[in-house]
Amino acid sequence: MSNTTNWSSSDDATIENAIRRGASRRDLLKLMLANGVAMAAASTVFGRASEAVAATPVKGGALKAAAWSSSTADTLDPAKASLSTDYVRCCSFYNRLTFLNQTGVAQMELAESIESSDAKTWTIKLKKGVTFHNGKSLGADDVIFSLKRHLDKATGSKVAAIASQMTDFKAVDKTTVEVTLASPNADLPTILSMHHFMIVADGTTDFSSGNGTGAFTCKQFTPGERSIGARNTNYFKSGPNVDSFEFFAIPDESARINALLSGDIHLGASINPRSVRLLDGKDGFALSTTTSGTYTDLNIRMDMTPGNSRDFVEGMKYIVNREQIVKSALRGFGVIGNDQPVSPVNVYHNAALKPKSFDPDKAKFHFQKAGVLGQTVEVITSDAPSSAVDMAMIVQASAAQIGMKLDVKRVPSDGYWSNYWLKAPIHFGNINPRPTPDILFSLLYKSDAPWNESRFVSEKFDKLLVEARGSLDQAKRHEIYNEMQVMVSEQAATIIPAYISNVDAITAKLKGLEPNPLGGMMGYAFAEYVWLTA
Repeated sequence: MSNTTNWSSSDDATIENAIRRGASRRDLLKLMLANGVAMAAASTVFGRASEAVAATPVKGGALKAAAWSSSTADTLDPAKASLSTDYVRCCSFYNRLTFLNQTGVAQMELAESIESSDAKTWTIKLKKGVTFHNGKSLGADDVIFSLKRHLDKATGSKVAAIASQMTDFKAVDKTTVEVTLASPNADLPTILSMHHFMIVADGTTDFSSGNGTGAFTCKQFTPGERSIGARNTNYFKSGPNVDSFEFFAIPDESARINALLSGDIHLGASINPRSVRLLDGKDGFALSTTTSGTYTDLNIRMDMTPGNSRDFVEGMKYIVNREQIVKSALRGFGVIGNDQPVSPVNVYHNAALKPKSFDPDKAKFHFQKAGVLGQTVEVITSDAPSSAVDMAMIVQASAAQIGMKLDVKRVPSDGYWSNYWLKAPIHFGNINPRPTPDILFSLLYKSDAPWNESRFVSEKFDKLLVEARGSLDQAKRHEIYNEMQVMVSEQAATIIPAYISNVDAITAKLKGLEPNPLGGMMGYAFAEYVWLTA
């Protein structure tokens, strides 16, 4: 009788090696059957070996990828990075003290440890033996220089407001730094995983060479055109897997997809759900989907008419058909939202907070109480916020069925963020992922937040924000953040119908790409981790 009693792990390794050499499925099945393995068991062994091969990084190859935007303002200065194009390059040439993993937990990268007993004074111990591309050893002075740069107005750091909480820096020894904050913040290890907090060499003023500690050394960087990196042979980690990495932009989405189909690139970043159909039925290609917290929201200013009526706000929340938005506007690439910014991928997400159901009758009741039925209410939309035009049309059609007249005004993308966002009584916004609830709430919902889209004001909310920020008790922080999410969902007037999935189109030869809470392309750090198969 055929069985697999004598089939061992070493035999599995033999099959794996044969697959790597190009042996066909038929040849391998014949080999196993000849050795007394039953057909069903042979298929299982083959599947197991195939999965093992696919999950094993392969060294070599030249990786090419295309983003959707670039400009002559492209930079290799991490503090000034403002677009995904910048983030990808910075992730290739530099490292951070910490790295946010797939579950949203900060892992040590350049840091060996980051510890505090009071969340105010933090001790950062660095890994030893790490060198910059020019041969300089990583030390405490490099970390202090990198962090203090954000406090200098002349730097123009994009995270100056976040960095301003760091008030004192001290080199305890050559590989230990002490950072003191203005007030306790338990999120510092996570904050340091943000792309802008890459570590550069002490005294750096010219960033054109990308002299970092990262997985690739910079061989070419032409702003607005391309960058080329080569494997860092002295890298302190096991990667990268590929020999080189070329990155550039193809703004036209159809052209980006065609470049992938023709084999010119291995990854085409950020594909609109409407364009995914161009890949339908094409063998050898796949989609990498990351739902990391990006969202497009409908904002109602509560300090202006008609948003100063709570009933109008409630009516709008009930007339938004979230399921239809995910299905039609996002083509299924999204997760239904519950009107607060902490997404399901965040460890602090309040899953018990249910989204408002689509209920035209309740919407009509509230609109009648607000006295707006029969009136025409203007809603500003644009192509600038992702999928905002499609969302507006869906909401307009639902409202029309109960006699609520929404006049959807579509305005140009050019100038939208400066002329309409935060200003129009009812308009759409678009928010990118942030790693912590504290950053999201401070940026968007604190009473004096710079991007307070609905003009939400709550003294209680502001106090809870400070309390959660300073606590090292994780259970307590969960409790506070759950309460704050409920407050935003029920009291603010930002309608977040869905968390939008980022879709990157890839060749099937590209392996190792995983979702990351910081965004698509593995939180923009994919080049270090992926590999290419033959």
